[in-house]
Amino acid sequence: MAAWVLPIICSALTLGVYDVCKKHAVRENQVMPVLFLATCSGTLFFMLLTGVRQGFSEILWTGDILLLSAVKSLIVAASWACVYYGLRELPVSIAAPLRSTSPLWCIIGAVIIFGEIPHGLQYLGMILIFFGGLLFTLIGTREHFSWHSAGVLLTVAGTVIGAGSAIFDKYLLGARHIPPVTLQFHFSWMLVVVLGLGLGARYLFFPAAGKFRWRWSIAVTGILLIIADALYFYALSLPETRISILSFIRRSSVVTAFALGGGLFHEKLLLPKAAALAVILAGVAVLSLCG
Repeated sequence: MAAWVLPIICSALTLGVYDVCKKHAVRENQVMPVLFLATCSGTLFFMLLTGVRQGFSEILWTGDILLLSAVKSLIVAASWACVYYGLRELPVSIAAPLRSTSPLWCIIGAVIIFGEIPHGLQYLGMILIFFGGLLFTLIGTREHFSWHSAGVLLTVAGTVIGAGSAIFDKYLLGARHIPPVTLQFHFSWMLVVVLGLGLGARYLFFPAAGKFRWRWSIAVTGILLIIADALYFYALSLPETRISILSFIRRSSVVTAFALGGGLFHEKLLLPKAAALAVILAGVAVLSLCG
């Protein structure tokens, strides 16, 4: 087994548990406090790890890096807000597979922004993902929600914005050569500021929006994401890493979220959802292996 395989498998498993904890944290709860406190927990954990492991000597503080990191934090904040609100409304066995369509949106973004033209097999992968998404909408009608429901639209919007963030990462790490630890450090603390402002606006304009309930899963959600990303970056840094296979393995985290979340929350129609998920993963596999 190649050295990068085990850490990326662990990253995928961690991401799957992260999705389930995220659902537990926002279920019948107020989203903005959950999102803010989870992000604070993850950021504090990341900064402690960074400070203990190597200090902050590698962090760059130039003006352009701060500006670009601020833009990334705004994009990520918008994506996470949409996903968290969508996840509160949807079963995790629907939301997680919808999130797994992100490679499709990355390809569409690459076509629009970088002028990349998909080839034949990539078209096949895109069709499979679209077909799997259509199957989920048909299954959703049996659970009394539709493609036009707020939960689905918000989850898809968050996924599309997240794909835009991934494309922006390619620019920041590739074209601008910003060190990964610098980028993650700055966008993490800036994300706390942005979400803190969002939380303040929420209480200012909607003071009676509902009661917030603290749950252990809020802190765990933020910490799990940091661990999953750390394992991902480590695997990515190894010289023999095959990025196409790595991306597919990481995206397979949806299987963990689907199985674990569907069982814990006693969700319905898991067998037909599993079939639709298999179609989406087949499309993701084609896109990853042909990317």
